[in-house]
Amino acid sequence: MMMKIKRFQVSLLLQLLLTGLSSANLCIEIPGRLKQIDVGNGQVFGVNDANQIFTWYENSWTQIDGALKHVTVGPAGVWGVNSDNNIYRLVGGSWVQITGSLKQIDAGGDQFMSGVNTNDDIFCLGKSSTIPAKYQTSPPWVNIEGKLKYYICGLLGCWGVNSVDNIFFRWDSTPDSCKGSRWQQVDGKLSMIEVGTEGTVYGVNSQGNVYRREGITASNPIGTSWSQVDSCGYNFKHVSYDLGFLWMLTTDGKILKCTAC
Repeated sequence: MMMKIKRFQVSLLLQLLLTGLSSANLCIEIPGRLKQIDVGNGQVFGVNDANQIFTWYENSWTQIDGALKHVTVGPAGVWGVNSDNNIYRLVGGSWVQITGSLKQIDAGGDQFMSGVNTNDDIFCLGKSSTIPAKYQTSPPWVNIEGKLKYYICGLLGCWGVNSVDNIFFRWDSTPDSCKGSRWQQVDGKLSMIEVGTEGTVYGVNSQGNVYRREGITASNPIGTSWSQVDSCGYNFKHVSYDLGFLWMLTTDGKILKCTAC
């Protein structure tokens, strides 16, 4: 099903309006269909509608044993949740169940985990419980006040969206204190949000439009404004960003990988 890259020429030379990148961005369509994708640490993982798990390796998809509805990769490793909301971590090439229940999970923090459960309760797991030397199957998940349907972290902070697509930033989340200190609502509406490992933030709204957060710095991790990414006629449902590449899933599961020219 998933073989080699299918390259498009001018028709997929998308003019993505991304501040900090070249004005012209070459996109390629990757064969296959996915419902969710996550990239981090130079790795790419995704799951399809059948909950099959794939990783992108040497320009082709390799299927991984197991079944997950959501997968994540980052400084804290490779994790996922299945259709019963059980949590798994990839250890030595095998999935090991971790105590807890989440519907969405993220490994993009600085070696700490984050996620939400079916009640939109928010949780995180500090670095001391995720690093290999202290690997645990029953780690102490920390509950964070509030309700979110999607919660994700990067080097400069954590972001989330709630059930009505309001956007929030969590201040002072660190590897040793993943709970952070306080919420700040951010302007705009998004149905999902993505934070690159180095802090770049993207999101998708309910209309399938993609946005990038501008003005993010170490001294201003919340940024200043949103700029829309030119969709070139597509509607998207999921995005992920790492090492200069923006991976985007259309509403029917097509996979686009875009890079600055």
